[in-house]
Amino acid sequence: MTQTFDPASARTTLFRSLLDAAEKHGRDRVIIEDADGTALTYRALTLASLVLGGKLRQFARAGENVGVLLPNAIGLVVTVLGLNAYDRVAVLLNFSAGRKALASAIGTAQLRTVLTSRRFVEAGNFQELIAALGETEYAPGQKTKIVYLEDVRASIGIVDKLAGVARAQLAKLAFRDAPSKADNTAVILFTSGTEGAPKGVVLSNANLVSNAQQSIAQLSKVLVPGEVLVNPLPMFHSFGLTAGTFVPLLAGVKCALYPSPLHYKQIPKFIEKVKATWIVSTDTFLGGYARSAEPGQLSTLRFAVAGAERVKQPTRDLWANSGSVLLEGYGVTETSPVLAVNTPDDNRDGTVGRLLPGIEARLDDVPGLSEGKRLFIRGPNVMAGYMFADKPGVVVPPQGGWHDTGDIVTIEDGFVRICGRAKRFAKLGGEMVSLGAIETLACGLWDDAQHVVLSFPDPRKGEQLLLVTDKAAANKDELLAYARKEGFPELWVPKSILVVPEVPLLASGKVDLQATTEMARQTRPSL
Repeated sequence: MTQTFDPASARTTLFRSLLDAAEKHGRDRVIIEDADGTALTYRALTLASLVLGGKLRQFARAGENVGVLLPNAIGLVVTVLGLNAYDRVAVLLNFSAGRKALASAIGTAQLRTVLTSRRFVEAGNFQELIAALGETEYAPGQKTKIVYLEDVRASIGIVDKLAGVARAQLAKLAFRDAPSKADNTAVILFTSGTEGAPKGVVLSNANLVSNAQQSIAQLSKVLVPGEVLVNPLPMFHSFGLTAGTFVPLLAGVKCALYPSPLHYKQIPKFIEKVKATWIVSTDTFLGGYARSAEPGQLSTLRFAVAGAERVKQPTRDLWANSGSVLLEGYGVTETSPVLAVNTPDDNRDGTVGRLLPGIEARLDDVPGLSEGKRLFIRGPNVMAGYMFADKPGVVVPPQGGWHDTGDIVTIEDGFVRICGRAKRFAKLGGEMVSLGAIETLACGLWDDAQHVVLSFPDPRKGEQLLLVTDKAAANKDELLAYARKEGFPELWVPKSILVVPEVPLLASGKVDLQATTEMARQTRPSL
């Protein structure tokens, strides 16, 4: 049955929305599972969150930020919900970002405490990183405290459990003030810092609940109780947090968490084990799973939702051959993150679908561009604001409620097509050309490889293009011949090609442009 999105229903907290979902879909419905085989019903998830949250509140005051450094597992969901239930803010830290970025995040969000797990630290060999974070000052002269969840759990006694049970039984009464806390911060995520120090993206309860409800409304004909959704994406990225975790939890869809998207051979096995019908991931990872899967391992999957990067044709072909329907979507962290997604009965290749209900778009002209305009977004899912390194703890809201996505798009018949990032255009022969379009050109010729086009200043032509690729046999003459054959301007063909063993990726699956640019400069100092 088709659902509609009512913004008023999203004026609540993350935890209260879970309680409402439990009441709607059945408290004894198994709603979450992880790779360890742990599975919880709504009732058990609610109780675990209340018990753990009751112990965690000793480490922070109401409204205070708490760092969370954990993998995709039930313990992470329980921690986030537990903090939310007691009005603490979960700051989800990217453990793959490195010491410098994490130290910056600690200072920006003023984290007195960082929660982690000994098992996770040992499995990931993060001992040195954790030791360094424990020496990081969240404020002048004040060091961050590292708290291990194993120790917290060991301190939970019968009184704590009984208190949690009592609060769970009186949940409606205990959380009746949720609407008044809708605009309180729920989580803070950090950008990758490719343009300087990482920025904190402050998302309120209403932001996250709205975006989950908007997504559920858009997909309500097919995303229904009884489905099983696999989420291999880290929750320190908004795609993994909202689309991969809170959308299924609030929709009554079982959420199956996997700790790393990089396990190409293991994830198809996990899909087969949990009998998944949905998966959310990125083009890079989805292509890897489809290529690595043994016959039959993906047979239960009906839909694959792809976001975070443009879907390439080879990936579409792979998933079409698997019998699943690939639904490309689009979002940015600052909008919690989902902005648009194709649906099974309204699916147009080459687009990211229609905007979700309740989202208002504005298209601004960009000088020099013949196609596409700059997309600005306003709606209940738009962030509360940024938190900058030079203004720790201060939330800077978007002007007039509008967020500048930085993306150049066209909207035709309601379908959004991404032309490219505003910062990823080069001026060639007086024309603004999308670097992403040139990457698509290269992919058309070498569809079994990863390609990144970079632009560098040229003293004679203004800008020069470099293709960074992991295609060992790539050469300019072949690319030029292909461009001529396909009718692309020769101007689009990069001046030179740099073949690398592997194109750097972020934990989200997107290309790491900063690392790729640095790799190019080290290899070619003249750039």
